[in-house]
Amino acid sequence: MDKIVLASNNAHKVAELQAFMRDVYPGVTVLSLRDIGYTAEIVEDGDTFEDNALIKARTIAALGYTAIADDSGLMVDALDGAPGVYSARYAGEPCDNAANNEKLLSELRDVPDEKRTAKFVSVIAMVTPDGSEIIARGECRGTILREYRGNGGFGYDPLFFYEPYGRTFAELTPDEKNRISHRAAAIADLKVRLSQTERK
Repeated sequence: MDKIVLASNNAHKVAELQAFMRDVYPGVTVLSLRDIGYTAEIVEDGDTFEDNALIKARTIAALGYTAIADDSGLMVDALDGAPGVYSARYAGEPCDNAANNEKLLSELRDVPDEKRTAKFVSVIAMVTPDGSEIIARGECRGTILREYRGNGGFGYDPLFFYEPYGRTFAELTPDEKNRISHRAAAIADLKVRLSQTERK
């Protein structure tokens, strides 16, 4: 395996996943969909993060590449797990981070601080051209604040408070976030699953 294609057009996700995968496979060339000239939209109509990650990875693996796809989102306990798989489009089309955050704040307006718990979830699917599939999952728990803090990150990061660091995801440096994020946990799980597969 000398190339891995990240089945995403989300520049932020691509950057994070490239950093992770280069750490896992130092000698591997990590490509984005743009790098391979793939411009079609992949319809993510699954009911779970696992479904959507597999849809994307299978689509690219069918072109002859080893593909990795991430599907991730925010699950808020007081909202019965919403926005979940609809995180990117919570406020409707087109995707708008600011509108999504404002809707989240509105939905949680009357929820007391102690019940504003949530978790970021990341599911990573790795599919090879021969049809082999590995699914990994990672989570990171936090609390949804009532106001924005920080200028980094993307999506719901300015509202997601990570207690062990005493800051929101948007206040963390990229290196700090990459150590503790849901995507970091999913990558760690993927590494374990890959090593188990190689031993078989």
